[in-house]
Amino acid sequence: MDTVGIRELKAHLSRHLRRVRSGARLVITERGRAIARIEPIESPVEVEWAHAMVAAGRARWSGGKPQRPSTPPARIKGKKTVSEAVIEDRR
Repeated sequence: MDTVGIRELKAHLSRHLRRVRSGARLVITERGRAIARIEPIESPVEVEWAHAMVAAGRARWSGGKPQRPSTPPARIKGKKTVSEAVIEDRR
């Protein structure tokens, strides 16, 4: 583990975060004493299911942000939209 002084960390934060992203672990020191550690986090649990679906071929992802559908959802004739029902319910 590399050590980085707090002043050096503040002055070159982006550089050190790039190192952490690439897998480095840093110990932050203040006046020569270790006070903190910065290390890469593991893959967030919230998205592991999505990566598993892509790997299994059950979903596709091009790496971009989700886009809105080009056409609005179909409306059932004679039925109110959700927003109309909410407005009516509030009256």
